[in-house]
Amino acid sequence: MKFSVERAILLKALGHVQSVVERRNTIPILSNILLDARGGALKLTATDMEIAIVEEVAGVQVAREGRTTAPAATLYEIVRKLPDGAVIELDHKGGDAPLALRAGRFSTSLSVLPVEDFPSMTEGTLPHSFRLEAKKLRGMLGRTRFAISTEETRYYLNGIYMHVAEAAQGKVLRAAATDGHRLARVEEEAPQGAAGMPGVIIPRKTVNELCKLAEETQDEIEFRLSDTKIAFRIGPVTLTSKLIDGTFPDYERVIPKANDKVLTVEKDAFSAAVGRVAAISTERSRPVKLSLDRNHLLLTAASPEAGQAQEELDEGVVTYGSSPLEIGFQARYLNDITEQVSKQLEFRFSDGSAPTLVADAEDPGALYVLMPMRV
Repeated sequence: MKFSVERAILLKALGHVQSVVERRNTIPILSNILLDARGGALKLTATDMEIAIVEEVAGVQVAREGRTTAPAATLYEIVRKLPDGAVIELDHKGGDAPLALRAGRFSTSLSVLPVEDFPSMTEGTLPHSFRLEAKKLRGMLGRTRFAISTEETRYYLNGIYMHVAEAAQGKVLRAAATDGHRLARVEEEAPQGAAGMPGVIIPRKTVNELCKLAEETQDEIEFRLSDTKIAFRIGPVTLTSKLIDGTFPDYERVIPKANDKVLTVEKDAFSAAVGRVAAISTERSRPVKLSLDRNHLLLTAASPEAGQAQEELDEGVVTYGSSPLEIGFQARYLNDITEQVSKQLEFRFSDGSAPTLVADAEDPGALYVLMPMRV
């Protein structure tokens, strides 16, 4: 195998594929990427056996077709540190011979592992397919992934649950995530072809890689999936992933339906106030108490070491017309939800100990549920 390619082209592709490779591997071949040069194009593949990414690179001058593997992290670092505009030549004579890399007056050689050892995550049959605008996918994933659980024992919560549901306006595609303390649910009109899809749990790592790839395009993203596997086509990149084999809880049961005490508050003022009062506490949970009265909100936090902090928000920033209420939340959870909202937060309370519904006043497709804490 022998080919040459501009640094910028190769660097972009390596940036995509090497992020899938785990830094600590007990299986050496999983630290490598597969390079396949043929027909005037280069195909790069990386996998950790749970997720695989394949990128087709155009603009490659192939002098000798062939395949080999190379250490992902090392190759990426070398290419990243080469000067802009460099033309990189990669040459592998076959067998156990090293992979020679040349760019200008720089040259090096990299050890390779047998192509035959590189695992294949064959897609199998993926009977359901549809397309979704990249902007909509970014919104759905970006506004729910903060609520993905990191608790490995509850593995079925370690991802985003995506499914089609019936809503007042018709069928919608929903993304939901929860860690037991907060819930995020975002929906878009169901795209054509999605109606028959099974509900699937997309793993956290796949979500993170998909978010990065979706940031780079404005085009539609193609979904293909089965009960056990999902594949996304984003331009020249195909991301394939196993799905979490588990049952996502019936999250609709925890969404309160009768919360009638409504607080509307400007996002920026509320977020800044939470940050200031929570700064007094060094605790990880950093509880913040919200004390509500007519068109008035008092935020307080206390610390045994540092004392107490408070800040008031009044009419003009706050709208509240119900009976007085006191309720506490983790500052971090409040901020995570606040970051998903555009301008105005809408809180719907029942009492000081019941789940609270939080919504974006300008986006009816997104809602959040937050569990209170004692303060």
